[in-house]
Amino acid sequence: MKVEQLLRGKGSKVVTVGTHATIDILARRLRMEKIGAAVVSDDGETVEGIISERDVVNGLAEHGAQLRAMMVSELMTRNVITCKLEDDIGDIMHLMTQKRVRHLPVLEHGKLAGVISIGDVVKNRLEDMQMEANVLRDYIAVRQ
Repeated sequence: MKVEQLLRGKGSKVVTVGTHATIDILARRLRMEKIGAAVVSDDGETVEGIISERDVVNGLAEHGAQLRAMMVSELMTRNVITCKLEDDIGDIMHLMTQKRVRHLPVLEHGKLAGVISIGDVVKNRLEDMQMEANVLRDYIAVRQ
């Protein structure tokens, strides 16, 4: 399966936050959207960075109470690992595991087209495994 097919099933909504937003605003947005990361983008198309719950927790440990007033740009990951619509989900699974990332922005012609999370990838794999198990069960039933 390709990233494009996965996005068709889950949707291509991307939650973005601007570089000048505060961590307090980011935290409220993550909670409201019930997500673990936001793409940092000032125009909604260009990926400036990514910021996750993990970044917020690390920032809290380092900066304490001052964290809430800090800007997203001060805490975000700047070197963002991305993927493309034509990438294979198996390769994405490997990349996420190898690089220890849980969210990958999807780019189409250099512009933001979606986000794939580790949860999306695991859900897809579980559905594939269930389908394989059902096919094998049906095959065994017919052979008996």
